[in-house]
Amino acid sequence: MSQLKNRSSQCLWTSICIVLIVMSMAREAVSTNYAEALKNSLLYFEAQRSGKLPPNQRVTWRGDSALRDGSDAHIDLTGGYYDAGDNMKFGFPLAFTTTMLAWSNIEMASQLRAHHEKGNALRALKWATDYLIKAHPQPNVLYGQVGEGNSDHKCWMRPEDMTTPRTSYRIDAQHPGSDLAGETAAAMAAASIAFAPSDKAYANILIGHAKDLFAFAKAHRGLYQNSIPNAGGFYASSGYEDELLWAAAWLHRATNDQIYLDYLTEAETGGPRTVFAWDDKFVGAQVLVAKLALEGKVESSEQIVEYKSMAEQFICNCAQKGDNNVKKTPGGLLYFLPWNNLQYTTAATFVLSAYSKYLEAAKASIDCPDGALQASDLLQVARSQVDYILGSNPQKMSYMVGVGTNYPKKPHHRAASIVSIRQDKTPVTCSGGYDKWYNNPAPNPNVLAGAVVGGPDDNDVYGDERSNFQQAEPATVTTAPLVGVLALVF
Repeated sequence: MSQLKNRSSQCLWTSICIVLIVMSMAREAVSTNYAEALKNSLLYFEAQRSGKLPPNQRVTWRGDSALRDGSDAHIDLTGGYYDAGDNMKFGFPLAFTTTMLAWSNIEMASQLRAHHEKGNALRALKWATDYLIKAHPQPNVLYGQVGEGNSDHKCWMRPEDMTTPRTSYRIDAQHPGSDLAGETAAAMAAASIAFAPSDKAYANILIGHAKDLFAFAKAHRGLYQNSIPNAGGFYASSGYEDELLWAAAWLHRATNDQIYLDYLTEAETGGPRTVFAWDDKFVGAQVLVAKLALEGKVESSEQIVEYKSMAEQFICNCAQKGDNNVKKTPGGLLYFLPWNNLQYTTAATFVLSAYSKYLEAAKASIDCPDGALQASDLLQVARSQVDYILGSNPQKMSYMVGVGTNYPKKPHHRAASIVSIRQDKTPVTCSGGYDKWYNNPAPNPNVLAGAVVGGPDDNDVYGDERSNFQQAEPATVTTAPLVGVLALVF
């Protein structure tokens, strides 16, 4: 601010200088928002923690919860993250969350370190991988859910008070789930790369799990919701070929073993995609193979060229230079689907950010149907989406809780919407939570910093109501990709 004062005295407050000062202040405000958003994005994962909280827990309105998870199966399944605004641990989206946290830690490691958030980012990742290690006690056994979705969603309770069933669900050789096992293999492999520089022993444990899970996913094929039907009503998978590709791509990057590259070059690329999300990882696999091609680390082939072409087709469409451009709201938000649209926007934004780094390193560009894209163009599109999410939108609202002053005050989230157990230990009952807290018109008593809600509709309209779960419910899959993006654009 002292620089602004000096500049103003030098310019004698001419109209031109006033404009320059306003622009400087605006940039300073945006930079402050990036810093606040990056810090909060990692605080959010602490608010989502299940299990015994550590001494360095920063989100102090949360307490220990679900300390008997896994006891019905005589296994320790404590820890991990609650999925969204509920008290469920769904393994399929959790694994995708983990992979995206790992990718952020890998690709934006230097930026996270520069912003003094690398330690927090790795801790967020490890809280997930420690749980996934527990959930994979044998090569062909993986626990993919804790909690019974229907009964959980009928109750509005703090996680610390839960009385709903904490049933443990698993896949195994007789009850397969190639999608769940494949995504968890991807998560373990990606995380092994993230931890390798600081904890080689832990990275080796993770890569061992990843290899076993990939072998399990290939040998015993099937959709995981056929083995865990309760998951089907919440996170049904549309197929498992994308997860197998995604896992192979990460295992190849982690190990450089030819068998994983062979799998990639012998499988279908997935063709053109319209989203990148917890149920469709083809774009992610395509981007990772495209990276290899840009680096000249793989021999060019028709298959490799197609992977790269499909990745860049998705990017062209996001940048509005393709043949099938992603819809944009009047205010400029990339709009994919009505239910929690921002999960697709943040994942796409990560792809743009990561690919900008790959292009820059290779001194390459993308030839789109409507013109070329440079690395800087991709980063500019990514930054525009981050700016929209953080408040540069028609509502002038930050869709990340806790950033600025105008943000969602009533996100659909049990723990945040009920008075902290540290403030009032009186148990909140299943129906009592609905009566006293869910239907309460007041803002949530706890600020769920870093949570990104589902976001506005295709006309930039948002309803800040707890009951509006289509728009107002935050989820870990939405915030995870933003961690790396925020570190890069900051």
